[in-house]
Amino acid sequence: MIYLDNAATTMQKPEAVAEAVVAAMGSMGNSGRGAGSAALQASRIIYNARIHLTRLFGGTDPSRLIFTGNSTESLNLAIHGLFVPGDHVITTELEHNSVLRPLYAQQEEGVALTVAVSGRNGTVDFSEIEKAIRPGTKAIVCTHASNLTGNVTDLERMGKLAKAYGLLLVVDASQTAGVLDIDVEKMQIDVLCFTGHKSLMGPQGTGGLYVRQGISVQPWKSGGTGVYSFLKKQPEEYPEHLEAGTLNGHGIAGLLAAVQEIERIGQRQIYEKEHRLMTLFYEAVRQISGVKIYGDFLEENVRCPIVALNIGNEDSSQISDWLQEEYGIITRAGAHCAPLMHAYFHTEKQGMVRFSFSYYNTEEEVSAAVEAVRRIAEEVQV
Repeated sequence: MIYLDNAATTMQKPEAVAEAVVAAMGSMGNSGRGAGSAALQASRIIYNARIHLTRLFGGTDPSRLIFTGNSTESLNLAIHGLFVPGDHVITTELEHNSVLRPLYAQQEEGVALTVAVSGRNGTVDFSEIEKAIRPGTKAIVCTHASNLTGNVTDLERMGKLAKAYGLLLVVDASQTAGVLDIDVEKMQIDVLCFTGHKSLMGPQGTGGLYVRQGISVQPWKSGGTGVYSFLKKQPEEYPEHLEAGTLNGHGIAGLLAAVQEIERIGQRQIYEKEHRLMTLFYEAVRQISGVKIYGDFLEENVRCPIVALNIGNEDSSQISDWLQEEYGIITRAGAHCAPLMHAYFHTEKQGMVRFSFSYYNTEEEVSAAVEAVRRIAEEVQV
């Protein structure tokens, strides 16, 4: 099997991740619940994970690193915890449903929403963002990179724009955390949402958000924290303010191991390898008759390692099935939870076939994928 669906989840993890999860299963108690050695061991591992992730994202205070189950939970926490009826929020056509659906829910409650029209090849058009700002605008909510095309948003530019108008910047880093540089201070990101199971190469069921100091996010849920038990509401202190209930300590132990492996290899080295594999694939398949590729592939652009394509007018699900059944290549077809991007490219019915690469893929696998696309394109056009 050749696994090229890493934008959905990285299946090939560092060995240290599984080892850390197994070790945690036999040694960790419940963090913050008691003073026994097993509970303290859990607290140490979880706090260490906060430190490493805060450093990875350019943060300054590990207590502002909140753990959740995934970026969907993180985005819901941020969106429902920041905005109230009467606020106006701007977002983009690049967004995943993890951003769009919570915003649509807020819209029904009285939050005004503007979706800025995209620019060339499905990129963010900053002039459209700026044009949408009006009295009452509170925030810009945007993805760091499209999960469909791999197009990357210039967050430093977005942060400067947001701060010039006194707006909050909430970022979905689902595709980029672990592979692209993120600096919440330099980029002036107020809330950064991430998941652990994609480019961070950690276990599923892990994720979180980093909330800059001075930003107030209201809890989306309440419950046990292990401290301040006599309070009738969630404590104001972070991270307990946004962490109700038992954390996925075993998964966080694996996430910590994954981040430490990224530190060992070097995030830049990871990006360069993934970008090289993506470029090899892109440069080869773009020359195949009948193949249409989506997104912005200008040479100077930073990109996520994603290539989304179609072959002729064939349904994307059919192409993806052929790739798996005849060539053992795993891709993702369909809408990819990105409805506005499909509307932009007019592929609502056809969908797209997405190839997404990881550090653990090889050039030989890329060559096999190119050859498979070539053969299928020839069959489709017969």
